[in-house]
Amino acid sequence: MSFSAYKRILEQTESPRQIERRILARITANLEQHQIYFDGLPPTDRLAILAGELNAVLWENQQFWQALMLDLAEPGNQLPPELRAGLLSIGAWVERHTRAVVGGMANLEALVEVNRNIERGLAGEIRPAPSVGQGAAQGQELHGG
Repeated sequence: MSFSAYKRILEQTESPRQIERRILARITANLEQHQIYFDGLPPTDRLAILAGELNAVLWENQQFWQALMLDLAEPGNQLPPELRAGLLSIGAWVERHTRAVVGGMANLEALVEVNRNIERGLAGEIRPAPSVGQGAAQGQELHGG
């Protein structure tokens, strides 16, 4: 089966919300695998880990958030303005925090926590807002466009 045929089947069986949740869950699981070791190291020792697979995982997480932010910024996005603004703010925080992680100066824990909270929102679970604040996707679809 070709990739395009597989993609069509997925699009027919999964909503955009389910697809977003599945992708975010996979990315977050990859971040968690690195978190245990990375967060326990001093900043000077983190750079060697960043040169490996973790850099690719961080890049993929950034790509997810950038795509989400582009969708949220579209005029046709149907999410409530407050939720859109909150998610855009969280996306901007993810960008800043990722730069700090790449510089060896921040832990992965906060990225994992934010992703898991958004993942729960995509699953329709009601949870407290992420600790970085400004909104969460609790029970509302993130893909509004």
